Amino acid sequence: MSAPSSPKTLFLGSFVHSKSLGELDFLHDSAVCVDEKGVIVALEKDCDQKLIEENVFPKLGWTANEVTIRTSRPGQFFFPGFIDTHIHAPQYPNAGIFGKSTLLDWLNTYTFPMESSLSDASKAKKVYSRVIERTISHGTTTASYYATISVPSTNFLADLCLEKGQRAFIGRCCMDSLAPDYYRDESAATSLADTRATIKHITDIDPTNSLITPILTPRFAPSCSSKLMHGLGALQKESNLPVQTHISENKNECALVKELFPEYDSYTEVYDSHGLLGPKTILAHAIHLSEAELDLIKKREGKISHCPVSNSSITSGTARVRWMLNKGVDVGLGTDMSGGYSPSVLEAVRHAALVSNHVAMGGDDTAKLSVEEVLYLATRGGAKVVGLGDRIGGFGVGMEWDAQLIGMSMVGSEEKGDTGPVDIFGWETWDERIAKWVFNGDDRNTLAVWVKGRLVHERII
Repeated sequence: MSAPSSPKTLFLGSFVHSKSLGELDFLHDSAVCVDEKGVIVALEKDCDQKLIEENVFPKLGWTANEVTIRTSRPGQFFFPGFIDTHIHAPQYPNAGIFGKSTLLDWLNTYTFPMESSLSDASKAKKVYSRVIERTISHGTTTASYYATISVPSTNFLADLCLEKGQRAFIGRCCMDSLAPDYYRDESAATSLADTRATIKHITDIDPTNSLITPILTPRFAPSCSSKLMHGLGALQKESNLPVQTHISENKNECALVKELFPEYDSYTEVYDSHGLLGPKTILAHAIHLSEAELDLIKKREGKISHCPVSNSSITSGTARVRWMLNKGVDVGLGTDMSGGYSPSVLEAVRHAALVSNHVAMGGDDTAKLSVEEVLYLATRGGAKVVGLGDRIGGFGVGMEWDAQLIGMSMVGSEEKGDTGPVDIFGWETWDERIAKWVFNGDDRNTLAVWVKGRLVHERII
C-alpha cells in the first residue's frame, strides 16, 4: 500500500509562515513550485505566473501544460499545515464529554470503555475514518496518534491515515498495570509482542515512513510495570523509534507515580531510568514539573506537547510554556482530544495564548505568548517535537508541501456562501488579519489542505 503521487503544482499568491519563534514571514505576489513527490523545488518572491513559466520552469524541466496551478485570492493565504503532537484517535466520540471529572476519574468513566469498544472493526472504521477526516478539515496535516491496545484496531488506523493522506505517528497503547481488567495488556511480554506486531504492519505498508511512522506508546507510568517500561526502553534503543507518553498532567497523578515508584526522585526520572527519555520522546502536558525535571528533559533533549484546551477542560493546571522555551526545550501543541474538547489545533493555538495570560496574571508578565509564538508552536515547533523539523512546518526549498489554504470573508466583495466567521474590511494590516483568524477562525476558513503535495481536503462553498 502506498499513498498516491501528486501532480506538479504551481502555487501563486500570498504565503505566511513562521520565520522564527516570534516572527511571521509574509510573502506576497510569490510562487512555490511543488514536484510530484510533494517537495518544494522553487520559491520565488515578487513574481507572477508568466515570470515563473518563462524563468523557473525551464530550470526545473517543467512545461506549462503539465502543471496544476492554485492561486490564493484576496482574503486568502497559504499557511503551513498544523501539527497535532498529542491526540487520542479512539476518544473522538467523547469530544466535549468529561462531566465533572478530573483526569483519573475521567479515564475510568469515559475513556477506557470507549477505547475498549474499538476492538470492534466496524466501530473502529466509523470512528477512525471520521477523526482523520475531521482533523484534516481543521488543517491538521500531521498527527501523533494514541490508538488502543488492540493490534488490529491500531493497524487499521495506520491503514486509514495512509489511504486518506494524513501524515501520522501511530502508537499502540502499552498498559499492563493499574487499568481495568477488561482493558489492559495481559503481561509485559504480551504488550511488547503486540507493539512489535504493529511496528511490522506499519513498516509493511509504508517501508520508508514517508507518511506513517510507528511510535512507542507507554500510556503513562502508572499504567505500565517497570518490566514493560524497561522492555520499551530496550526496544527504542534497538529500533530508534520515537516515544510518546504523558507526564505531570495532574497533581493526583503525580502523587500516584510517587507512590508506585518510590525509589525515584521524580516522575521524569521514572522515564529516564527506563530508557524512555531522549531526543525522540514526546512528553504531553508537563504541567507540574520541577526545575530539576525540566533540566533533565533539556539534558536528554526530550520534547514537550503543550495541551492547553485539555489542561483547562479537566482542570489539570496551567503549563508554564515560556519557562520551557527559555530553558531551550522544544515545545509543540496538542489537542489531546478528548481531554481537549476540540479536534482543532487552531483552538489549541488560541488557548495557548489565553492560558499564558493566566500564567502571567500569577506575577510573571513575560509568560505571555504572542500570536506569532503560538502559531510557531503549531507549525515549526510541532515539527521539531515530532522530529520532522527539516521536512515540514514551514515553506522553503527542500521542504515538503504540507499546507492549508486559509480564506477570510472580504466585506463588500461578491463572495457567496459561508465564508466563515472572520470578516476582513480591507484596512487591516496582515498582522491584524492573522490575529483575527487565530481568535475568530474555525474549519470554515480552511479551504483546502495538502499533505506531501497531495490535495487531501477541499471545502465546497
